Amino acid sequence: MGFLDTLFKKPYRVVDPDEAKEAMERGAVLLDVRESHEWRSGHAPKARHIPLSQLSTRAKELPRNREILVVCRSGNRSARAARMLAAQRTDVANIKGGMGAWVRHGHPVVAKGGGPGRVA
Repeated sequence: MGFLDTLFKKPYRVVDPDEAKEAMERGAVLLDVRESHEWRSGHAPKARHIPLSQLSTRAKELPRNREILVVCRSGNRSARAARMLAAQRTDVANIKGGMGAWVRHGHPVVAKGGGPGRVA
């Protein structure tokens, strides 16, 4: 690994939606950091919701003994959230491509209340 690789190395892992789903089956927590209106339109089943704007004050709500997988719409906000969480813990991953990729990989999305959802 060269100097620039070391300099720009992410402090968290990057996983695709299939890897994230497998990690969830092993007990990882999926954290959705999108805004409330996006969450209500559609989110992954069993995901936890903490908007990025609230993460610094609510990160303590996340379990310390489980991997945290972070997702947003496209992967940009979740990358910021993953970097923030990785400053406090080592078991963090960002889902590459966000909820858009989650849907493209054929994974389910539910709306608030449990009915069929869509990615807003």
